[in-house]
Parts: sequence; structure tokens; C-alpha cells
Amino acid sequence: MIQKSLNERRFWAQFDALEMGTGWDDIDITKPQIMVESVYGDSHPGSYHLNQMVEQAVYGVYEKGGKPAKYYATDICDGCTQGHDGMNFVLASREAIANMVEVHGSAVPWDGMILASSCDKSIPAHLKAAARLDIPTIFMPGGSMRPGPNMTTSIVAGDISLREKRDGAITPQEVRDYKLTGCPSVGACTFLGTASTMQCLAEALGLTLPGAALVPATMRDLLQYSREAGRKIMELAEKGITASQIMTPAAFRNAIIIHSAIGGSTNATLHLPSIAREMGYEMPIELFDEINHQVPHIGNIYPSGTQLTESFWFAGGVPMVQWLLQDMLDMDVMTATGKTLGENLEDLKKDNWFERNLGYLANYGLKREQVIFPVEKAHEKGSVAILKGNIAPDGSVVKYAACAENQREVVNAKARVFNSEEDAYDAVAKKLINPHEIVIIRYEGPRGCGMPEMVATTEAICCDERINGTVALITDGRFSGATRGAAIGHVSPEAAAGGPIAFLEEGDLISYSVENRSINMTGIHGVPCSVEEATAELTRRSAKGIIPREPRKGFYKMYTEHAHSAMQGGGLE
Repeated sequence: MIQKSLNERRFWAQFDALEMGTGWDDIDITKPQIMVESVYGDSHPGSYHLNQMVEQAVYGVYEKGGKPAKYYATDICDGCTQGHDGMNFVLASREAIANMVEVHGSAVPWDGMILASSCDKSIPAHLKAAARLDIPTIFMPGGSMRPGPNMTTSIVAGDISLREKRDGAITPQEVRDYKLTGCPSVGACTFLGTASTMQCLAEALGLTLPGAALVPATMRDLLQYSREAGRKIMELAEKGITASQIMTPAAFRNAIIIHSAIGGSTNATLHLPSIAREMGYEMPIELFDEINHQVPHIGNIYPSGTQLTESFWFAGGVPMVQWLLQDMLDMDVMTATGKTLGENLEDLKKDNWFERNLGYLANYGLKREQVIFPVEKAHEKGSVAILKGNIAPDGSVVKYAACAENQREVVNAKARVFNSEEDAYDAVAKKLINPHEIVIIRYEGPRGCGMPEMVATTEAICCDERINGTVALITDGRFSGATRGAAIGHVSPEAAAGGPIAFLEEGDLISYSVENRSINMTGIHGVPCSVEEATAELTRRSAKGIIPREPRKGFYKMYTEHAHSAMQGGGLE
């Protein structure tokens, strides 16, 4: 092995002295040096347990003759930022974490790197950093939280929080019971939100060990995967297999196929293009649409299905989906095992991996085909669509797999226009939104205020029987992976960039169609008109300009002034 660390530090003796000052000895400084970076911290359940995984990875590195060093840059949680301005920092935190890992990875000449995280922004941050550093890398997902009572998830918070704001709708005991049971363990929330989606996509990209995504976080398997990651990184370092040899254009296409098949979060349409950009690839948003037209949706996972992520892993997880879709995937891509995807799946088959966990699934009275449908029984193709039109000339994203058939096409619905999510949520909570209207929330894109998620409002709509199933939401912001119902986000150009959504007015009529991949203003102040007439009206209104932004400072100012469009991944220029 050509040790980058050994060659570089010969220039300056203080380097070794500093390492030995932290407990290394004179044998350690001759070994291959491996950075083990995690987002461990007290920030939320997805990060709280990562120190246990890190310790196992450290043991694995030692076993194979390396010297590991632990680094940390803690992440934050969308769930803890709901209802206050902290939500504006969540997507931006992806950039901050990626930058910090890049700093850690660049300041020392590492021979390899292990990254560990569980959740929404830390996983894509780690993958972006892996792309920048391009050294031998393995990513360790932090696994899946245990189910709540009656197979519920933490997103029950939407119903709880809405009823808390309505007199007599909930008791203090109901609120207390939820708080004690809503998040029963460490790990990522047990629905196919962005956290779980990105664990799956990290595996689909080939940067994890096979089957590592969504391991139940309280099971021994998670620690075994971590120990093996420590061993395996030494092999990658020996062979010189780096991130760029794994995260190839073919691997990204494989990842979009898996995303389509499992019904993953719309936030993947932000994260995958942003990671690809770090690798030097431009990923057109239309690629998601192309693939979603072809791939059977076989993952029956909440919110676009009925089962939870723990059951998905018991049923075979990402490797089972890959096995079923072999004809659609590039099986020759390199992975973090030092083998191809095809070789990995054959190894799992020989090891009885696909059958070993079915008994756990049987504990819930389930069979594999109830969680991962056979291809021939898939009820539709894909799960996500890219809609374009005079409201969204550059595109917008909808997860049609999570909305009812009757909401996949809407004609001439009345727009209710809000310049912030807070105002929209307040209108829903006060029952000011009527059935068959469309809620428009704007100035919530990357440059508007950091692109916060709209789960509070989407859940408020879905939890209100009066409007659920008839009211859609359109925004230049983004959504939680838990979002259900007709929710169209990432509208681009965004309002803060002068996009047409900035010039919609109360009472305008809106039409969209998932089948036709279209979204348009089709009426002016309640009077139907042609798309061309509406487009001309939006152009005329644009002369008045957009709402000026309030003064900002620090990292938030830097992000909102320099963020890419949502269609380009929302990263920094």
C-alpha cells in the first residue's frame, strides 16, 4: 500500500509529535491512518447512538492494522425545528456539514475514511464530502428506529399538534402519551422519509456494505456492520478504490431506479443532483421523470405504502429490490466491498441473507410480498413526477405515489396565496381553507429563506377531515419525506428569484396533471382563461417586482444569497 499519510508527514516532524500527544505511539504513526467521522451528538435519535457504531468501526480498523481517528460534526433534526426559524437552517446544514468533513478530510493526509450518519441532511452531506475528497470511503447508515404503538411513527405529531391548537380537541394525557411513545428508540424515523430514503440511496450508490441501510437500530446487526466497515476500509485503501470509482454516472442511475421503486422522498431530487455535481456530473431533473416512467413501484412503505422501514429491512431491504430489478440495473458497478453489485447480491444469496430475517417479519404476521411486491404485482410505475408549466417553467416535484388518484389531476382550483408557511398553517388550523382549494406557499425556496419543509401544513391538511383529500399544496419550498397527499414542491424558479409563483394572486385558478406532467395558472381572479393568456398576465404582473427580503447575517445570509435552484440540488455556488 502507498500510504498517503506516511509520505506527507515526513516533511514536518511536529505532525507525528502532535498525534502522539493525543495517545498515539510510535507504531501507530507508521500505520495507514483512517478518519472515522460521524454526526454523533445529543441532537436527536438518529445521531445519539452513532458513538457505539464508531467504536465498532474503530475496532475493525485496528484488527486489520490501521490507526483510526475519530472526528465529529453533529447534525440537526427537522423535527426539532418545526414551528420556528430553525427550520430555515436545515437544508443549509447539509452544506455546513459537508464543508466541515471536507476540512477534516483535507487537513490530514488520510489513507481512508468511514462516515456515519442516519438522517435527512447529514447523509447527503457525507456523500458530498466523499465526492470532494475522493479517497477510499465507506458510509455507515445509522439504521431505523423501532415502531411506535400500533405500528405508528413519529409523524403522529402532525395530528397531535393540530388538535392542540383547537379548543377541546385533545387531552393533556394524549399529548403526554405521544411524547413518551412517539420515538421509542434511536435510529431514523421508521417511515420512508428523507432519512430512510437517503440510507437506501447511499446503499444504492454502492458506498455502504450490502444490506446496511435501515438495519433496526437496536439490533446487534448494526454493530456487526460497523465492525465490518472498519475491516473493509482497510481493503479499499489497499486496493486504492476511491469514491469516484464507486459513485459513477451508472451508480447514480441505479440509485434513481431504487428511489423510484421504493417510493422515496422528494428530497432525493435535491440531494442526488447535488452529490452528482460534486462528482462533476450534471444530473438533469428530467432523468427522474424518465426513470419513473419505467420502474415498477414495488416498495409498500409508508407514506406511499402501509408498512414501516423495519419491516422493509426484514423483507430484504435494498438488496431484495436490487435482486428483483436486476434487468434494469447496471450490475457491474463497483461498490464499497471492492466487488461489483452483481457479485454482492450473489454473495448475499449464498449466505442465506435474503431468507434469514423473514422470521422477524413473521413476528408481525407479514410475508415478504406484503412489503416488497413482486414486480408483476406492482400497481403502478414509479412514484415521483416532474411537472412543468407557466407556474414552474424549470420544474416542480410531486410524489404521486403518496396522493389519492382523485388528486393526481386538478382543473381550475381556486388559489389561496400565502407568503410564508406560518401564515398558511394558521389558515388551515383556523379552518379558513375550503375543500377543493389549492394552498400556495411561496418565498420558501433556497434563496427565499433556506427552503424549509412544509410537513406541519401538509399534515394539518391531511388530519382535517373537512379538507383532506381535496386540498392540494404548491410551494417553492420542500416537503418532509413523510408528506402525504397532493403536495407539489420545489417550484422553480422560486419566488425570491422572480419566478412566476411570486405573481400568483388570491383567487387565480390552478390546474395540474401528473399524467401530463403539467402545472399551470389557468384562470385570472376566478375567471378561466387559456394557458397563454394566464402566462401573459403573470408576465404583466412581474413588473411590480418581488417582496424584498429582510436583512440577514452569517452563514444564513451566505446560503440564501448563493444557493443553487432546487432543480440543481439547492447547493452552494
